[in-house]
Amino acid sequence: MPHADTLTVIHHDDTRTRFKDVRYQLHRNGIRIWSADGEHAITDILMTHAYRQREAEQ
Repeated sequence: MPHADTLTVIHHDDTRTRFKDVRYQLHRNGIRIWSADGEHAITDILMTHAYRQREAEQ
């Protein structure tokens, strides 16, 4: 299950929902997100942006 430091969900009405430090699972019916606030299931998704900071490779 992927991890994101910041996850932005863009809905069909162009509103945005932002989450920090989450695990998420994309599926055919939307996205399921697990955060410190609990579990969220969102179905009206236009697009998602997930960012994860990585340590520099040597």
